[in-house]
Amino acid sequence: MPARHFALPFVLLAAAVSLADGPADNIPDKVRPVPPVGIAVPEADAAEIKAGLAELQGLITDIGKHEFLPDVQIHEKAVRYAITYGEIFDAKNGINQVKKVLKEGLERAKLLKDGKHPWTLQSGYVVRGYRSKIDGSAQPYGLMVPKEYEFKPGDGINTETKHRLDFWWHGRGENLSEVNFIANQQNGSGIIPAPGAFILYPYGRYCNANKFAGETDTFECLEHAKKNYRIDESRLVARGFSMGGAACWQYAVHFPTLWCANAPGAGFSETPDFLKVFQKESTENAPWYEKKLWRMYDATEYAANIFNLPTVAYSGEIDSQKQAADIMEKAMLKEGLKLTHIIGPKTGHSYEKDAKAEVNKLIDGFVSKGKPANPAEIKFTTYTLRYNRCAWIEVMGLEKHWEKATVEGKKANGLYELTTNGVSRLRITATEQEITIKIDGKQVLAEKNFTGKRTHEFHRAADTWALVFEPSKATGKKPGLQGPIDDGFMDSFVMVAPSGDAGQWVKTEMKHAADHWRSQFRGDASVKKDSEITDADIASSNLILWGDPKSNSVLAKIAEKLPVKWTDSGITLGDKQYPASHVPVMIYPNPLNAKKYVVLNSGFTFREYDYLNNARQVSKLPDYAILDTTVPPNARYAGKVVRAGFFGERWELLANDGK
Repeated sequence: MPARHFALPFVLLAAAVSLADGPADNIPDKVRPVPPVGIAVPEADAAEIKAGLAELQGLITDIGKHEFLPDVQIHEKAVRYAITYGEIFDAKNGINQVKKVLKEGLERAKLLKDGKHPWTLQSGYVVRGYRSKIDGSAQPYGLMVPKEYEFKPGDGINTETKHRLDFWWHGRGENLSEVNFIANQQNGSGIIPAPGAFILYPYGRYCNANKFAGETDTFECLEHAKKNYRIDESRLVARGFSMGGAACWQYAVHFPTLWCANAPGAGFSETPDFLKVFQKESTENAPWYEKKLWRMYDATEYAANIFNLPTVAYSGEIDSQKQAADIMEKAMLKEGLKLTHIIGPKTGHSYEKDAKAEVNKLIDGFVSKGKPANPAEIKFTTYTLRYNRCAWIEVMGLEKHWEKATVEGKKANGLYELTTNGVSRLRITATEQEITIKIDGKQVLAEKNFTGKRTHEFHRAADTWALVFEPSKATGKKPGLQGPIDDGFMDSFVMVAPSGDAGQWVKTEMKHAADHWRSQFRGDASVKKDSEITDADIASSNLILWGDPKSNSVLAKIAEKLPVKWTDSGITLGDKQYPASHVPVMIYPNPLNAKKYVVLNSGFTFREYDYLNNARQVSKLPDYAILDTTVPPNARYAGKVVRAGFFGERWELLANDGK
């Protein structure tokens, strides 16, 4: 496969952005489809593509298990989705692009069947693939391999010179199918190169602003790149423009000590003000729990974390998306921080030449220093244990989810001094031979004559911190097991269909969940009947259980251990009863495997209306809800929400639903 240049499809991006630019996309009853409806494919072309696809699928079967098989499977999936689901959008070039991607897939498959994989030793632009842990799908990403990179087959990846790696998250593109992603990178316009650097361009599971499964995708891309190339983890850079700039903000504040520098361009950094400015949409009447859930992805709430990460924001002077950096600048000032904000004069939604050079110079300066291996001072804010790490500290427990929790720490000559607020449990990783740890003014640990890295965990009870001797015995909400409902779809999951009759609503919504997982997160959800669930499924995956204990045998096994109860007349949650026309929607630790979730009667919780603007693509339901199914599903909700709330930190039902 010949080397190609790396590009950001700005023409496609600009066209797509213009569709989500005002009140026309603020009408829930008139929602246009995303992705859009594709063109009709002539019978001869369709037959040719299907024949080639069948050949490719046969070659994949012949190859069997192979480390580099996902590099072939990304082509198969791209073509299969395009032809099966009508995702060929360009009447002039679309069919030829499908054929091109199919041809490249066949070339790779034939080479791999013969034990050859030259693209893995290719500099310049190359499309790579990995198999996702979430749904087993093959996911593509683009990689610019620097011409200076010296391939050393057999020498491993842990020796020789390691290279800087810049993530470049792409902008919004409603036509950005896998075919378009693989085929349309052409001439290098848009991507900002850096001498000697890898540029990693995630597909990000389509057009979800790299949230949820798109977020998991970023880290799976990184792990795949680290496995196959010599990557310098002290010189990872977060970069992107438009929707990709939004990704920069969220990755910067959620993972502030992963990167050595951060360069968001335009984009959005939070939900309510951006929608007001960019979409002319009011969110004042959003339910209380939706407003609280904005704290998952609103970077403004985590502005203090930029203390840990050199950040250079860029905006065009007359770009409405300048709002993102402006509001971050205000949030940072409240934390005593000043944002470096480079503005392109008289420029709209693009990089101005001189401003781009200024951004590059500043970022390159930070990269030359590299990320400090063990920073002497950290400041960290979080609202959820999904985002809990900053350098040498990990927040393991909160007093109350979705309320502000902070840790500030300094270390010098083995003395660690931390100040906390809203934190109930934390870990400290130390490397010094002799350490003393003080938390909130009191000494909690002193040890001598140790070597190597070690981690200590502490918990707070009655305002006193103490060392935890058995961290594994901790109960309640913990990192990766803290909700809300959408968190169940950020790791391996299986949808469990009822064998019995669970009613039309369950049948319709389960199909909706699987169909929209494919269209929005670009994978085929694993769906099994309750009778097919194995011990391996329970051990490895979150179980998405549809129906009730009478219709779903897996749900029947755990029903007595769930906070919701089913009766002949309906359902009960706490001291309140609801008619049989109501359905519980919920996330909860799996009683059969406390390290995984069960989710009841739900896919991801944002819907068709929210596809029209990425700032809307946030969790719409908290840890649980009761839906009245006599109100038909629509583009915003699966039914009328009559109750919704958050469980407590021990997964208990709270008074007033945790408002």
